[in-house]
Amino acid sequence: MQIAVDAMGGDHAPGEIVRGAVAAAREKIADIILVGDKRRLEPELNPLHPPANLEIVHTEQVVAMDEQPALALRRKREASIIVATRLVKEGRAAAVVSAGSTGAQMAAALLILGRSGKIQRPAIATIIPTLKGPKLLLDAGANVDCRPEHLYEFALMGNVYAARVMGIREPRVGMLNIGTEACKGNEQTLGAYNLLKDAPLNFIGNIEGRDILAGDTDVIVCDGFVGNVLLKFGEGMAQALFTMIGREIKNSFRARLGAALVLPALRGLKKQVDYTEYGGAPLLGVQGVSIICHGSSNARAIKNAIKVAVRCVEQGLVTGLGQLPGLSGDGEVVKCQPY
Repeated sequence: MQIAVDAMGGDHAPGEIVRGAVAAAREKIADIILVGDKRRLEPELNPLHPPANLEIVHTEQVVAMDEQPALALRRKREASIIVATRLVKEGRAAAVVSAGSTGAQMAAALLILGRSGKIQRPAIATIIPTLKGPKLLLDAGANVDCRPEHLYEFALMGNVYAARVMGIREPRVGMLNIGTEACKGNEQTLGAYNLLKDAPLNFIGNIEGRDILAGDTDVIVCDGFVGNVLLKFGEGMAQALFTMIGREIKNSFRARLGAALVLPALRGLKKQVDYTEYGGAPLLGVQGVSIICHGSSNARAIKNAIKVAVRCVEQGLVTGLGQLPGLSGDGEVVKCQPY
């Protein structure tokens, strides 16, 4: 299959994006369509001797990270993220991968691909490392203001992704809250709880922040404001932890001796919490596969994001999301064939 990669999006574009795309093409993970300015891409590509299953679609416009997404997309109709998303709509590519402006990628997906089935709000689903392996968190930043029915949709979409793409049988779905009791929370979570307890999924109730890393919940549901703060706190905590460990090792000769013995274990731990291992986060709820990468993604992250895109396509993610039940105007579940 062919994957469209926005070569101009990201803090390290186009260099790291190109290297990741070339690695994916060379390893035959997928055929690659690099979307971007040829004059900037070819100097990066030529020393790498790219394989024949990589091509360039030329466009000179780029949406900057600090541009207002909706306005930028109106003014820059040939921006790399728009062209890459359009390739998916036209059937030339099976998915799009970008490390550029998240807002622009979401806007392009909604404008060009459209919403999936009865879904009102697409959500960003990201992987969280836990003691029991990778788990899914959504929303990670697409929707900062949510109603109960939106959390209900996130739970259903996360359930499909965990089952189809992550291979988890009967995923355990929990809602992030300030307490485990059904009566805890604000109007948003109280309303969502009432919807989720009757939803066609394995809803285990509320979970607290301290429960996440235990790994007993496969799908963690929250609004995008909470999810994004949680995600970035986790990234910062992991970085700070390894910095503190390194500092302590340097300050003690005995610690340096012991470090030689535990170094392989520390490397394994660092790999588990490294976002580049997980590649990118799918935008669930649109009529196509759109993978959102970290803005500072390196070549490894881009290659792994392409792997995520391929797996989403192979497992029929978009079809599964299109079959989800919706809500009536009264907030009641509209019954249909659940996944």
